Amino acid sequence: MSATASRPRRAADKDEAAGDGAPRSDPAAIDYGPLDRRIGYLLRRAQIAVFKDFFAAFESHDLRPGQYSILTVIESNPGLKQGEVGEALGIKRANFVAMIDELERRKLVRRDPTPGDRRSYALMLTAKGASLMPELHAISERHEQKIVDAIGPETYRNLSAPLKTIARLFDRDSEEG
Repeated sequence: MSATASRPRRAADKDEAAGDGAPRSDPAAIDYGPLDRRIGYLLRRAQIAVFKDFFAAFESHDLRPGQYSILTVIESNPGLKQGEVGEALGIKRANFVAMIDELERRKLVRRDPTPGDRRSYALMLTAKGASLMPELHAISERHEQKIVDAIGPETYRNLSAPLKTIARLFDRDSEEG
């Protein structure tokens, strides 16, 4: 007798055996053990939900969250060096260069030589990029309002400070080590 034959069958096993192999369990009925008490797990699940709506909201512009963040930081800080923008957003250098290449190909961003430093570039929005930003911010605002509507304005207001603290928590640890 195999090990699998001797164990009791779960409802998902029965569902898989009954049809096309896909489990039919209700996700609300799944026991996540300690995961539903782990802030990292909950943050990741929340991020997945928020990004799913973001992708839908920005679909017509074929824009991902990281790209919108880059455009917004450049808009707010014209002339920052590539490394400064990437570091501010926590994007690895190799990934950041590829993202800037894509935004430059789409004529939303341009690289300008940095005076006194031939190895780095200052990032600027192009006229096309700058004219697109009000529309992108409006889409972002509507997307964000869905979150406010889901959790309530007070919870939304109170959520920013602890999330910023968590985001900076391990940055300090890496600086000290």
